[in-house]
Amino acid sequence: MQAAVVSVQTALPFGAERPTKLRRVTNAGAIFDRLYADILALRMPPGMLLQEKRIAEEFNVSRTPVREALLRLSEGGLVDIYPQSGTVVSRVPVSAIPEAVVVRKSLEGTTVERAAEVATAGDIDRLNSIISRQRSLAALGDTSAFHDEDEAFHEAVAEIAGYPGIWTILKTVKVQIDRARRLTLPVLGRMDNVVHEHGLIRDAVAAHDVEAARAAMMHHLSAVIPDVDELRVRYPDYFC
Repeated sequence: MQAAVVSVQTALPFGAERPTKLRRVTNAGAIFDRLYADILALRMPPGMLLQEKRIAEEFNVSRTPVREALLRLSEGGLVDIYPQSGTVVSRVPVSAIPEAVVVRKSLEGTTVERAAEVATAGDIDRLNSIISRQRSLAALGDTSAFHDEDEAFHEAVAEIAGYPGIWTILKTVKVQIDRARRLTLPVLGRMDNVVHEHGLIRDAVAAHDVEAARAAMMHHLSAVIPDVDELRVRYPDYFC
């Protein structure tokens, strides 16, 4: 398949200028990346019909790479393909979230403990900068950028620990958690709570208090479970 050169944009610190980075990906890869991001951000909500023809026209490609991208999304549990009726964005499977939280707690417990052992003053400055940007974004009510900085905080903890690969694994594990959490951020006070919880994690890491760092991270990651129970009542069509 002929490759297409596309501009790939990644999350940047709030207010920073975004450089353009080019990488070569297949047409199917570019389509997958776009749809994946839109589904996780709920720009394509659960139950939305995805039309192959329309997607192909938007990307100016044949339907073949569109089908490849949709198949990958199906394998990741993000779309449901019905041969006779089309493809729809999957509902969030509530039953998958507790296991994903367990995996996330296990792996991020490891990273935050190690980060607390080895963090430097520069590392703490990095966490402080992220928290500061989150505080500003919470005040603005910018949930999308806030979520990006939330990701940046947890990725930073993994990198401080020297375990960046753990974050790569977690991004795949937590896709359904991320979809649910997007619905929690607009809830009054939720973003402020996240900022506070990140501050507690930062404080423990800065104090090199391994036990406190783990406890703060466990508390932070546990919040998604009661949130989902409430969200399922508020958005019954989004969950299964």
